[in-house]
Amino acid sequence: MLRIAVPNKGMLSEPAWNMLAEAGYRLRTNPRQLVVQDPDNDIELFYLRPLDIAVYVGSGTIDVGITGEDLLRNSGTKALEHMPLGFGASTFRFAAPNDSPISRLEDIEGKRVATTFDRLVQDYLAEHSIHAQTIHLDGAVESSVQLGVADLIADVVSTGTTLRNAGLRVFGEPLMHSEACLIRSPRLADDDPRLVVLSRRLQGVLTAHQYVLMDYDIPVDKVSAAVAVTPGFESPTISPLHDKQWNAVRVMVPKSKVNQLMDDLYEVGARGIIVTALQASRM
Repeated sequence: MLRIAVPNKGMLSEPAWNMLAEAGYRLRTNPRQLVVQDPDNDIELFYLRPLDIAVYVGSGTIDVGITGEDLLRNSGTKALEHMPLGFGASTFRFAAPNDSPISRLEDIEGKRVATTFDRLVQDYLAEHSIHAQTIHLDGAVESSVQLGVADLIADVVSTGTTLRNAGLRVFGEPLMHSEACLIRSPRLADDDPRLVVLSRRLQGVLTAHQYVLMDYDIPVDKVSAAVAVTPGFESPTISPLHDKQWNAVRVMVPKSKVNQLMDDLYEVGARGIIVTALQASRM
């Protein structure tokens, strides 16, 4: 049985749950349930603290988990990144008070840096030969400067609104860009059949989120021009219609380009253009 860890709460939790549900796995039925048995898919699902998932996967008996790249790197465990999952994007950056002279990486020398991600920050500073003291906080890192605990902070930044409200500004290059990923235990082979099935299912969900199915009719003499607009993965499906002068085309196209492709196809001569959402896929 494959043991899978997912975030019990936080930014990554709901997207992770939704992805597993769309991949056909059983989820918990109440928020107090921390372990779910899914004998139909031969898995056991564990709801764990996001900060702990990489530790359980790298050092414990959990086979795979869903967590952030930043949390994986900060864990210092031997868990391995297996595949990106396309959600939970974030940027990890330094921030200092608006009236502080700290504005470059070199200015951090000898300062106190408050963060939840000690190892990540320490590794980054060591890589750049910067000596500074890291102050570990489990939350409310933005308040640390105002309350005299630190001179600056290092934290996840999305819109930056929280930092601005705390009188802080980001500076320097990002320490890293992060997103949710599937991680695996070093004891689990990359080609383990159970992991292969899980990866294929999750990739199928990702593809279904990124693509749609497009159907349209096109005059026979304009098929080549239409296929050039929508080549699909391998090749579109082309079928003759009752009117022998027309063909029907079915093809997968990127969801983000749907309207532009419809305009281009219409200019080529396509009519009856219809777009259908995908629920799942295997490519």
